[in-house]
Amino acid sequence: MTQQARLWLVRHGETEWSRTGRHTSHTDLPLTPYGERQARELAPVLAGLTPALVLSSPLERAQRTAELAGLDQICIEPDLVEWDYGEYEGRTTPEIRQARPGWTIWTGDPPGGETAAQVAARVDRVLARARAALPAGQVVLMTHGHAGRVLAARWLGLGPAEGRLFALLPAAVCVLGTEHGDPVLDRWNLPTPPDRP
Repeated sequence: MTQQARLWLVRHGETEWSRTGRHTSHTDLPLTPYGERQARELAPVLAGLTPALVLSSPLERAQRTAELAGLDQICIEPDLVEWDYGEYEGRTTPEIRQARPGWTIWTGDPPGGETAAQVAARVDRVLARARAALPAGQVVLMTHGHAGRVLAARWLGLGPAEGRLFALLPAAVCVLGTEHGDPVLDRWNLPTPPDRP
């Protein structure tokens, strides 16, 4: 990579609900012991950074991941929270599909939750704040699975539903940059999380 400033998008480590595939937005779960190990494994990856700005979702799982990864001067950014799943909070996709066959978050808004357009509006505000800070150096965004995927899509100028194309693993680092003035995905899902014990 060149030395130009980039956005470092980081998903929080494993929680019990992420491990079992349960949709988790506002439920403020802690990291599992394995999730804490994943977060500590991020420290060597992020060690060379001296970020101009570190933004984190206000939820415990994101903030704890940032702390264990060795990040400091963390600014809480409410717009980095996960997609609000409404009535689907705590439910798995197979459970939801019993009533809505073929459903995904990308193809059907959750009842009582956020629409894709609402999530996109939030992450667009985050991206505007990040772009303003990039001239001063690297920016780290500590977020969640679906919101992070929407953020990547919006960085590339795509609609929020195109986030379905970017699987985002727990405790993965992704780098968003530019090439010849165009937004690009520089790196995705790094490092490979350690194997479960």
